[in-house]
Amino acid sequence: MPSHTQHSFPEEIMSYEAYLDEASRLIKGNGNWSGITAESVARMRLQNRFRTGLDIARYTASIMRRDMAAYDKDPGKYTQSLGCWHGFIAQQKVISLKKHFGSTERRYLYLSGWMVAALRSEFGPLPDQSMHEKTSVPALVEELYTFLRQADARELGTLFREIDKARSAGDRAREQQLTQAVNNHQTHVIPIIADIDAGFGNAEATYLLAKKMIEAGACALQIENQVSDEKQCGHQDGKVTVPHEEFVAKIRACRYAFLELGVDDGIIVARTDSLGAGLTKQIAFSASEGDIGDQYNSFLDCEDVTDQKPSNGDVLITRGSRVLRPKRLRSNLYQFREGTGADRCVLDCINAIRNGADLLWIETEKPHVEQIAGMMDRIRDVIPDAKLVYNNSPSFNWTLNFRQQIFDAWQKDGKDVSGFDRARLMSEEYDGSELAREADERIRTFQRDASKRAGIFHHLITLPTYHTAALSTDNLAKEYFGDQGMLGYVANVQRKEIRQGIACVKHQNMAGSDIGDDHKDYFAGEAALKAGGEHNTMNQFAA
Repeated sequence: MPSHTQHSFPEEIMSYEAYLDEASRLIKGNGNWSGITAESVARMRLQNRFRTGLDIARYTASIMRRDMAAYDKDPGKYTQSLGCWHGFIAQQKVISLKKHFGSTERRYLYLSGWMVAALRSEFGPLPDQSMHEKTSVPALVEELYTFLRQADARELGTLFREIDKARSAGDRAREQQLTQAVNNHQTHVIPIIADIDAGFGNAEATYLLAKKMIEAGACALQIENQVSDEKQCGHQDGKVTVPHEEFVAKIRACRYAFLELGVDDGIIVARTDSLGAGLTKQIAFSASEGDIGDQYNSFLDCEDVTDQKPSNGDVLITRGSRVLRPKRLRSNLYQFREGTGADRCVLDCINAIRNGADLLWIETEKPHVEQIAGMMDRIRDVIPDAKLVYNNSPSFNWTLNFRQQIFDAWQKDGKDVSGFDRARLMSEEYDGSELAREADERIRTFQRDASKRAGIFHHLITLPTYHTAALSTDNLAKEYFGDQGMLGYVANVQRKEIRQGIACVKHQNMAGSDIGDDHKDYFAGEAALKAGGEHNTMNQFAA
């Protein structure tokens, strides 16, 4: 892997006291700033730690670099993310991380091009074929971070209110404890790996879009080796790859975008779809036998050229002394030989890392540790610290895949599998069986096992919140519009929110009402007309 300059890991922010001192000096130097208090300024600055998207990109890139270095020392320290299609979803995910685990360490967000296409395009729902507006991608990056920054402001605002209560009560110890909590506050701003698809055009188009995404806060860009105008979802048929030089040009375009904007630690994730892509739009240019273009062409499905007259439009290539005709389809595409996908993936990955990529992504058709490891072993024989980002995709039927893997392993070991129908292993009738329990355990430990065995640094699920939104809405609609009526909402949503301590049960607070009230205090003092008085119904959730 290419060596980078010394990485700047996350810097320490100023303390509450330091912000107070700084604001006090500033206000004293401007005598006509009546009504401006140092404490209010200090609080607002702490609540707005990140001024620009570039601040966020630099900060989060340093986090990812630190995590990559930690993984190299201990593959048990892999990272994870969930795909988010709205800022609120991202916000609630990070709030939940802090609530349940006390930390966001080694947890990221994933911005899925599939979900942008399906949920955020002005055309309405679209397939994952790069038909959505490219500007919707950086806009979503900015939206995600807007909501995460608001979560910071909300959480710190709660601490500031508690400080004021302790101060009013004369509880100096409590005030100091809360001030220390402010100083130790962990931001909700975490890294985003953002999907730039195949670059939405040529290398220049890739560069321009990359800049917009980085300026919005993206520290990691994931780019794939499909053609831009024929791009397909990685789990659908009809994928068409490009020669290595075209892909490398786009990797370089992303790197130049990072460097131009001063995000020197920016991360490029090079994705190969070659495992399931049997087509190419171009025959690669080759200057000499064995170069990268010749290696790409070596996988083409060809036939020997005889003495017969070539057909109009024929393209011929040579392999040693042989003259060959690549098989061209009516679509004007060329096909690769069957069974070459894994070899092409390995070549893609090695070439991508040698030309500036930081992480790899191999799109597979099933979640199988040994399949992934088989390719990564070959890559790591050449580049020992190569690391993979892996899509734990909802496009896989995880239950069926792992039950079939256990079935096949048992059958190979001579264990009796006569009580199971391999084609019907998804059936509920098998749920309580030993086979199902073993499969579920393999699913549970899949990320841990694959990270240790197959070099997977980052595990993500592309579309989880798309599916959870559909499932929860279906359950609510069934109950609310059915016999349960309002109880369908109260028992299955609100009551659970209250008892599980879900922050957004106080939805006015989550939307920023209390932050607004604090600002009214700063701006208007005793004349402020605030929303959070005793008649605010959110007080019913105080307990």
